[in-house]
Amino acid sequence: MVKRAVKTAEVGRSKAHMVAATIEQEILTGRLPFGQQLESENELVERFAVSRNTVRKGLDLLTSGGLITRKGGIGSFVTFNGKAIDGTLGWTTAIEKVGGHAQTRLLQIALVEDETLAQELKLERATFVAIDRMRVIGADAEAQCISLERSRLPFSDDLAALPLEGLVGGSLNRTLIEHGMVPHHGEQWAEVVGLEAADARLLKRRAGTSFLRSRRLTRDREERIIEYVVSLLDPAFFALHLEF
Repeated sequence: MVKRAVKTAEVGRSKAHMVAATIEQEILTGRLPFGQQLESENELVERFAVSRNTVRKGLDLLTSGGLITRKGGIGSFVTFNGKAIDGTLGWTTAIEKVGGHAQTRLLQIALVEDETLAQELKLERATFVAIDRMRVIGADAEAQCISLERSRLPFSDDLAALPLEGLVGGSLNRTLIEHGMVPHHGEQWAEVVGLEAADARLLKRRAGTSFLRSRRLTRDREERIIEYVVSLLDPAFFALHLEF
């Protein structure tokens, strides 16, 4: 997974992607552990022989992937601890409280039409790439479903083959970056809801069971919508952490 990301960055992407991919590999392999402070921007400029702007763009990619956090005047720190379920924007993250390893089950990747969502998002086209996933913990016989996530990506020619190709390394965030769709900012809403019957069946819970519902709208620097995702999260395993 990491080797593929590095290769893509070196061959088909910018120097910023190369910087991000190299540091990402160091984080995922444990060379840079949770809480470790990264080298300064000046040190990274010298290390990779690139401009300061390139280094900053690379750090932006790592931040959007939930691997690091940047503190003005202090530096960048590793925030990936090997247990993260999902990387989102830096100002809102899902905190995993589970001690075991969570697995992702892909329910579907398909093209769908949704006029209601298109109107809500003020999009001219109602075609979306639908990516539905479920997170579970435990062995197959005793697997416990802890989240259900339905992502909708506005259709574009670059995403046309996604239902056939699948996600890069099983990661939606990495897939978006591979297609040049880098999250920059967005909005998120959260509330507690009772599970509807269909969702309760998928999550193997009783209808009406209280879950945390998160709705997130992510945009790039040019204000284009990248992703709209609705997540149902078991409050026994998730909380929302906001930095402001």
